[in-house]
Amino acid sequence: MPSKNNKLIISAAGSGKTTYLVREALKVSHGNVLITTYTEANEQEIKKKFYDINGSIPINITIQTWFSFLLQHGVRPYQGTIFDGHIKGMLLVNGASGINYVNKQGISVPFTEEKDFQKHYFSKSDKLYSDKLAKFVVKCNTQSKGKVVDRLERIYNYVFVDEVQDLAGNDLEFLKLLFKSKINTTLVGDPRQVTYLTHNEKKYHNYKDGNIKQFILDKCAKECTIDETTLGRSHRNNAEICSFSSKLYPLLEPSIPCDCIECRSSSSTHNGVFLVSSGDIDAYRVKYNPVVLRHQLAIEPEWNYGNCKGLGFDRVLIYPTETISKYLCDGRLSKEVKDKSGNIKHKNAFDIAKFYVALTRARYSVAIVCNNFSQEYIDGLIKWSSKGD
Repeated sequence: MPSKNNKLIISAAGSGKTTYLVREALKVSHGNVLITTYTEANEQEIKKKFYDINGSIPINITIQTWFSFLLQHGVRPYQGTIFDGHIKGMLLVNGASGINYVNKQGISVPFTEEKDFQKHYFSKSDKLYSDKLAKFVVKCNTQSKGKVVDRLERIYNYVFVDEVQDLAGNDLEFLKLLFKSKINTTLVGDPRQVTYLTHNEKKYHNYKDGNIKQFILDKCAKECTIDETTLGRSHRNNAEICSFSSKLYPLLEPSIPCDCIECRSSSSTHNGVFLVSSGDIDAYRVKYNPVVLRHQLAIEPEWNYGNCKGLGFDRVLIYPTETISKYLCDGRLSKEVKDKSGNIKHKNAFDIAKFYVALTRARYSVAIVCNNFSQEYIDGLIKWSSKGD
């Protein structure tokens, strides 16, 4: 039977994930708690929620980013087991790090750990590459014969990992170490909201892009349970938006709206997901005053899809990309492409995660701009016209 101490909670957009984390942490009266999350913005959001709910952060609760946690508790204590030099912190990288050369095919070839340990892990300024951080920690734990995790067991009784969908590669290997420890580990995240790639590691490559559920099923089923109900209800989106956005991830449980009286007390009569022709945009904006969302190059007060993650608005107006517009007609989430060897592979037909984020910002209505109003579209879309409204 899977352990009751470790669990992955899959959350829906607007499900109150941060509030849940804070309330669960506040239940711990005996023992120490760590809440770790991928970005500094989420770290601040969690701290703010503690002040909103509790007025303060209890002394037994620590909140820090994933990278800060790995540096403090994974690297510093036992770095001497694998590296004698001075580590001057971490260098945040967005792509593959420690590149030796680029071959004739245009592929970047990194320094190998075996031949060039320092160049593999560190920049010229002796900073540990962010995409190698978890790998370094796992190696420290191995070389120290488990002392990294043993030390963590003495410090923390509970670890909550927020935004777990953003972890990849050796981050997942480190999660396996936590699962096998005495620490009660809870992972929380929405696999549908991976809006940027944080790692380029080959390890666990099949589990990138938020495929954390499959990782648990394949690699940790005996150590971790999966909960898709606790945070499966949205306190933001209505039924129409939940249904339409859930179609983007057919392998996950669809999100459903909550039935809280305070969340569903609106008298809004314009509810759902609408198509608005280019010629009707001005009329729609005057009538409903939606927040405008663009894929990129948005200028305030408009938002880019990825940057509005975590926010909520009554109504949004989305300018779709060409590939999103194609999906609205044919409903295809993937397309066939050939790799460099000529093999056929399937890849996302468009940036599904960012479109999901854009859709789920709205409480009552989503309007999507379309250039061909007479075309046939997938189910769930309502054509809006200034003449017929």
